Amino acid sequence: MEQKHTPLFESFKFRSGVEVKNRIIMAPMTHSSSNDDGTVTDAELDYYARRSDGPGLVITACIYVTPNGKGFPGEFAGDSDDMIPGLTRLAETIKAKGAKAVLQIFHGGRQAPPALVPNGDVVSASAVPSEQKPDVVPRELTHEEIESIIRDFGETTRRAAAAGFDGVEIHGANTYLLQQFYSPHSNRRNDQWGGDIDRRLAFPLAVVDEVKRAAAEHAKGPFLVGYRFSPEEPETPGLTMEDTFRLVDELAQKELDYLHVSLFDFRSKPARGADESKTRLEWIAQRVGHLVPVVGVGSVHTADEAIEVQQTGAPLVAIGRVLLTDPDWVQKVEAGRTDEIQPRLSLSSQKRLVIPDGLWRMLTAREGWLPFTD
Repeated sequence: MEQKHTPLFESFKFRSGVEVKNRIIMAPMTHSSSNDDGTVTDAELDYYARRSDGPGLVITACIYVTPNGKGFPGEFAGDSDDMIPGLTRLAETIKAKGAKAVLQIFHGGRQAPPALVPNGDVVSASAVPSEQKPDVVPRELTHEEIESIIRDFGETTRRAAAAGFDGVEIHGANTYLLQQFYSPHSNRRNDQWGGDIDRRLAFPLAVVDEVKRAAAEHAKGPFLVGYRFSPEEPETPGLTMEDTFRLVDELAQKELDYLHVSLFDFRSKPARGADESKTRLEWIAQRVGHLVPVVGVGSVHTADEAIEVQQTGAPLVAIGRVLLTDPDWVQKVEAGRTDEIQPRLSLSSQKRLVIPDGLWRMLTAREGWLPFTD
């Protein structure tokens, strides 16, 4: 490989004892290809097998912890022990290729489509619709339901450990339920779960505590717990970088294995709550990078850009879209063959790239998200 890229291929040991062969992570990407009952399909196993040779760590698409948390058609389920056999096959498939396997766990909250949840009962922190779905007014969760969902995150963690995963990532980003409780836009409660910033933090921090408790009780070996978050929201009121600093300060005290910053572009600058002298990623890495490893992500297409992410203070780099266009990206960088990396999709390349039908439909429908050659 080129000398300048060697930092990407150093091993890394997490706080929990899980060790990865390099600093490159396959980012979680929704693929909408599970069976209707939430079980894993052969197409999904093939998709992950094709992409697990190179990265040190593979984070799966998100898996819902309770039926009213399903956010996408064709999404994995983690709400029942009946899912363990399929999840075991998934973990084994990823690990057989040399990567560590991490299951991303989540609840969609008010972003869940009514057609996908029981009785169309969409729930959230408060009865406030999102600006993306103004016609879907969620029902405010009761105290008892909140406590039940917290336990559901722990139960799905238990299932992940039973299935042989090396860890879980708590999905607190992209405006889903954990972020909805922290956000002043979606959380208008005035009880122990909402109001001031301390009470808006209560739910995500309780989920972290429950997941860590379940991991400690049920994992038979080193088992990592990470947390993904989005640093800002465009809404007013909405999360700002100042709010995110408070969130990461709290998370850094939880002895997590990593914090994963959800960004579309790792070079993006703050809009509110911090000045533009640094990128969002640089601000976060400077704030807590000495306490907990930070994973950088967002429009990382080349090895040089991956190194640029590391230079912000984030030791780990997540890549997504480039592993769709070229599943051998990591191996080509390691072999010094970066000129052979394929940055674009062809409309005839689905089978060759082992992309499931559900994901392929999304790719061809999302204009501009991935470049096509024809």
